[in-house]
Amino acid sequence: MTEKSLSRRKFMAASGLGVAGAGLFSTPAIASGARQWKMVTSWPKGAPGVGVTAQRLADRITTMSGGKLSVKLYAAGELVPALEVFGAVGGGTAELGHTASFFWQGKAKASVFFTTVPFGLTALEHMAWINQGGGQELWDKLYQPFDIKPFMAGNTGIQMGGWFKKELNSLDDLRGVKIRSAGLGGELYEAMGATSVLLPPGDIYPGLQNGLIDAAEFLGPWSDRAFGFYKAAPYYYWPSFNKPNGTAECLVNRTAFE
Repeated sequence: MTEKSLSRRKFMAASGLGVAGAGLFSTPAIASGARQWKMVTSWPKGAPGVGVTAQRLADRITTMSGGKLSVKLYAAGELVPALEVFGAVGGGTAELGHTASFFWQGKAKASVFFTTVPFGLTALEHMAWINQGGGQELWDKLYQPFDIKPFMAGNTGIQMGGWFKKELNSLDDLRGVKIRSAGLGGELYEAMGATSVLLPPGDIYPGLQNGLIDAAEFLGPWSDRAFGFYKAAPYYYWPSFNKPNGTAECLVNRTAFE
């Protein structure tokens, strides 16, 4: 590796973009003139953690391109619903998306592996697999039929077991509990007798308030506290078996990317 390429890699890593930035800014389309891309997300506007990360990515793409490629962010529900980001990017409604891969389990079963799986890789292990262990190539192959190019775009680290309205003293206490969960972790809760309910992040707190769900797992203490889950479900359990890692993804419409 040359000193020049090493310095460029260090710069991109420090910017928080890494390979996503390198790919976006080398596209010939940018050289032909300024343009604006839309980024849709699965997060409420300005949501602590994931929502802020999405805005940071949009801002950095705009800044690093010198304004030749500006990115306008649309929070969940502003352009498309939270759980329709994948289809919006693949279909060309938006050029970019910021979301999490395990939301697309119904479209591509293996998508869950690119966010996290129960008892699976930690955050650093996951990044090593994507960057050095062939994970990116598998991810690209999985999303190619949908006209989407994926990149890692943030990581929340190990996540918690969840917030519950009632105290848990044994495995039996999970029976009949309706818990907001996503991916294979939700299937494990089902195996333990609970009912897994997939809700968009912005609907979790209202769901706890109105009785749609009895419990919820989302991210970690800092983000969860900001969403106010503790106000409706005061019992918090950890560590998590269902999400040892929490990789977010940047989706790019492949046609636009190329």
